[in-house]
Amino acid sequence: MNCARLISTGTLTLLVVTGVPGCSGMSQRGVDTAAGAGIGAVGGAVLTGGSGIGTVGGAVVGGVVGNQVGK
Repeated sequence: MNCARLISTGTLTLLVVTGVPGCSGMSQRGVDTAAGAGIGAVGGAVLTGGSGIGTVGGAVVGGVVGNQVGK
């Protein structure tokens, strides 16, 4: 992984992690779903080398996992 991609991935992860507490009006399950989708999107992008399909797929899987954790 090159340096620019590593920095952008780290920055995106930081934005997701710091943005989730701003969801104060959401239920805990909604927050878990949003956090799972964000983390899944970053993971999908990293694993597929920035592929759009991998990013969206990771977001979908992460959102489902986050939703189920929030039950």
